[in-house]
Amino acid sequence: MLKKLAKVLAGIVVTLIFLAVAIYIATGPQQPDANSSSAQWLAPGPHRAASRNYSFVDESRPTAENRGAPGKPNRNLNTTLWYPEGYPEDIPDLLPLIIHSHGILSERTELAYVAEALASRGYVVAAANYPLTSGETAGGANANDVINQPGDISFLIDSILALSGDEKPFVGDIDETRIGLTGYSLGGLTTYLTTYHADWRDPRIAAAVAIAGPSAAFTSEFFSTTSIPFLAIAGTADALIEHRRNALDIPQRSPQSSLITIEGGTHLGFTGISEPYLRFMENPDSFACYAVLGALDEDPNEPMQLLGGEEVGVNLNRELPGLCDYGFPSAAHPGRQQMITQLAIVSFLESVFNTDSATRQQASEQLTVAIANDFSEASYAD
Repeated sequence: MLKKLAKVLAGIVVTLIFLAVAIYIATGPQQPDANSSSAQWLAPGPHRAASRNYSFVDESRPTAENRGAPGKPNRNLNTTLWYPEGYPEDIPDLLPLIIHSHGILSERTELAYVAEALASRGYVVAAANYPLTSGETAGGANANDVINQPGDISFLIDSILALSGDEKPFVGDIDETRIGLTGYSLGGLTTYLTTYHADWRDPRIAAAVAIAGPSAAFTSEFFSTTSIPFLAIAGTADALIEHRRNALDIPQRSPQSSLITIEGGTHLGFTGISEPYLRFMENPDSFACYAVLGALDEDPNEPMQLLGGEEVGVNLNRELPGLCDYGFPSAAHPGRQQMITQLAIVSFLESVFNTDSATRQQASEQLTVAIANDFSEASYAD
């Protein structure tokens, strides 16, 4: 009797496993045409992507007390470094460096799919858990510490440039003329500040990407400190960082900038965890709103009040959006959203940093034309 029952239960388990696999396959994202340029750009580059973890400690700057959690005399940045691995003759002598900044309550591997894609094409990518805004923050993530994160980026750049011997896992050296940024959500704000803020910008930055980054308070004056290429990526169904007031007019406020819009793109849809785990939700930002609103004080725009005034191009009298107060539109498939995001970041950075002029031109065409041709959800504006 027990053997018979065990066989029945085993049969049920096997059936459920097959059913789950079938549902997973059936609900996967539609891939671009195999012969399209987007399919080629989504493929890994010629190198194997490897990674290594570090703990970089800035002894020159403190970490503030945070909601009862004691402060520290330094800023500890637990960091992951992605890099191309291979024989020395296969790796370029000089490699571009990208620093990624995570969102509030998130952590450094949130966009690992982008970091791995870039490493496979010969980039070194670094992302750290910031001391007071990551999900592991003692006392709870505090968005007001964003004002210290441009300094963290500058310290990370210095630390990676200083790697040598056994501490340096990649072949070749960093090309100090090809240093760029990516940032998501609050990390997108960090990217804006490190690229443009008159007092906090790092002049070594040569290209930057903000993904779902808040920018509504920034005027044309804010964007006038540098003319480097800049890309914003935003979703129309983002319930936290509203597309209209944060992204739609970026090319007008910042003439050197361009914008990739993802119709139905959500805030959480950019993060790796959303695919496949959140693909069945109408809009996964209901989760994000609950978490982020719980971490912020009553005024969601309070961090913007710490950035300075009109003398640095910050105008809090502009029409600033709230958070999660304009509904939850239907979401695009997060897998499609991530493919568009990866394509946009890789092709944008390659259009700026690749040392071959023909490849730069191909990358520019991929960014400006092919993504929108191959993905009905995507559009490009400059």
